[in-house]
Amino acid sequence: MNSLEQAEDLKAFERRLTEYVSCLQPATGRWRTWNWLIDPDTQKVSFFSSLWNHPFFTISCITLIALFFAGIHKRVVAPSIIAARCRTVLAEYNMSCDDTGKLILKPRPHIQ
Repeated sequence: MNSLEQAEDLKAFERRLTEYVSCLQPATGRWRTWNWLIDPDTQKVSFFSSLWNHPFFTISCITLIALFFAGIHKRVVAPSIIAARCRTVLAEYNMSCDDTGKLILKPRPHIQ
């Protein structure tokens, strides 16, 4: 295998690793609490009245707390676990990777 083929293989591996790690990131953009925060009535009424006025936010918070107690917070660190395992394997090939999956090529050791 020549060096050009090896470089292409490394680039393909890096693209796949970064794609996989990025898919494991939590999808925090789906939580729509902005309406509750910008609602002018939120500042005027009591906390429980505000929660009653915003049922989606209330259900989201209850679900989030339930998921936290069920262990969902362990899933959030999955990308760092995958990256750490990849680092262990890649160390044998004088390579490493960062937390996003980008490959880091280390210089070859000098054998005397």
